Amino acid sequence: MATKFHDYYATLGVSREATQEEIKKAFRKLARKHHPDVTKGEAGSDEKFKEINEANEVLSDPEKRKKYDQLGSRWQEAGDFQPPPGWQGDGAGSAGGQEHEFHFGGTGFSDFFEQYFSGGSRYGFPQDFAEAPRGSAGGGRHPRRGHDIEGDILVTLEEAMSGTQRPISLQSVNRMTGATETHTFEARIQPGAVDGRRMRLPGQGEPGIDGGEPGDLYLRVRHAAHPFFTSRGADLYHELDVAPWEPVLGAEVVVPTLDTSLKIRIPEGAENGQNLRVPGRGLPKGKNGRRGDLYVVVNVELPTSLSDAQRAAWEQLRTASSDFNPRS
Repeated sequence: MATKFHDYYATLGVSREATQEEIKKAFRKLARKHHPDVTKGEAGSDEKFKEINEANEVLSDPEKRKKYDQLGSRWQEAGDFQPPPGWQGDGAGSAGGQEHEFHFGGTGFSDFFEQYFSGGSRYGFPQDFAEAPRGSAGGGRHPRRGHDIEGDILVTLEEAMSGTQRPISLQSVNRMTGATETHTFEARIQPGAVDGRRMRLPGQGEPGIDGGEPGDLYLRVRHAAHPFFTSRGADLYHELDVAPWEPVLGAEVVVPTLDTSLKIRIPEGAENGQNLRVPGRGLPKGKNGRRGDLYVVVNVELPTSLSDAQRAAWEQLRTASSDFNPRS
């Protein structure tokens, strides 16, 4: 199926030769600018935020980026887009013999991503059902279970925190007849849904054949970018920019959490990159009310321009610190 090509490099504002670090910086800058918590319902902000996340999902993954660059060599700026002949990135052709092709809606990703990168058209193989030879004692064909389908679903950290219901649509296209069928259902995202978690929706996969049971749908959770946090399992990480004197002398600072803000102490002598652990301020962890932790990462920022008075103060500090040699 032809889909509109998405220029992910243009979305992030980087060149096609950009390094992973440049992609990461561009992504974080845009994510902080367009996150729904920042834009507060501004028109078009939700779609822009989804586009940024989708671009990062592909370009930050070396394998997906390689496939994307292969697709890009065939890009036509106007009109619909078709992949190169024989290109294997399209999951719809990666497992032969399936009678249906599937396209998602409501997952937070575009049709382009779903078709070429989500895995939404990849199937598991049928379980314990086989097609008997025609004319056999069993009367010809036996019921065959439909294939399982996998796809990605974009989930904000706020949704992962409290849980939510998400309407999902799934369009099935019969490869033989071209007939289409769309059905919509609710996908429940449990509190504490970590990045990479596979959610099973029984019976929402490929229809069965000759009376066989339908396959299942598996949705992989992908955490959307947040302006203040990244996630690792149930733990959250927040990079805290600090002035040079704050970790040297110690300081009290206010940091955000998914619930509210709280005051923490930067200990005297804290090092750049040091993780300050705040227990129980991460995502829900299990059903007993426990939560992961929040790690505040110290990031020392240095001034890039100095007034005459500031330069004099730094020179005075250098003189007073003559017995300190970080390279000794």
